[in-house]
Amino acid sequence: MSKRPDLTVDLGGLRLQNPVLTASGTFGYAREFEHLVDLNRLGAIIVKGLSLAPTKGNPPPRIAETPCGMLNAIGLENVGIEAFVNDKLPFLQALSPPLIVNIYGRLEDDYTRLAARLEEVEAIAGIEVNISCPNVKAGGMAFGVDPQAAFHVVQSVRKQTSKFLVVKLSPNVTDITEIARAVEDAGADCLSLINTLTAMAIDIETRRPRLANITGGLSGPAIKPVALRMVWQVARIAKVPIIGIGGIMTAEDALEFFIAGASAIQVGTANFVNPHVTTDIIDGIKRFLLEKGISSVGELVGTLET
Repeated sequence: MSKRPDLTVDLGGLRLQNPVLTASGTFGYAREFEHLVDLNRLGAIIVKGLSLAPTKGNPPPRIAETPCGMLNAIGLENVGIEAFVNDKLPFLQALSPPLIVNIYGRLEDDYTRLAARLEEVEAIAGIEVNISCPNVKAGGMAFGVDPQAAFHVVQSVRKQTSKFLVVKLSPNVTDITEIARAVEDAGADCLSLINTLTAMAIDIETRRPRLANITGGLSGPAIKPVALRMVWQVARIAKVPIIGIGGIMTAEDALEFFIAGASAIQVGTANFVNPHVTTDIIDGIKRFLLEKGISSVGELVGTLET
């Protein structure tokens, strides 16, 4: 084999130089990390979730550390789509990795308007749709927990854009394969999973929640076994590529996701612990392939023996 294993990944419409992406909400708008990591080495950059208007998010405290993980209830604070395009995009479009923009809304119309606006921006390679948000017309039930609601919102976004379309799945469901099938049928090019698990922590001295929002999203190594199981389940039925997310701290973690069926991975909470973890993982994947005599990362995908 070649002395340089092939790390490139084809996600079915989007080609990456390697399978390591940043997870939305954990890498800011990338500029925050420019002095800590070589951004041009990343497979792709996924920025903080964007809404139509600027959002202040939830009141503090918004983060709490938990065993092997963390809780966050940031409330999707962001600068809004127009400020992103005007102020953040000039820096991002000068970088070589593809740029994927994560979007969210409270109404289906929010998603379609965001997708239509991003369709106009040539520098953006893809859109990641966060369907874990509460649908205010459905009494606050998240789009991503109901197959029909998930189908409709993704179908609406698909009609507005020709860009590479990723749908980020929530783990807070009875059967994640039902949601995966629905969004695939609606036109998703790729699936990313999992988003955070709904959880909470309590201060026993004050007998109050550690988060002002009471509950938040659990991320970090604690959720990796759940994420691996869900990626494996979805990989068995999905026709589109999968990006694995959840507690990935090392190259070994990433390799587990490839074997389970993911073609690429996103690194999230680990960025807060080790700001250059993404490039460490890229190097670790390369070392593993060399040591095992494997010529490409694609040869590992979906090779779990059961």
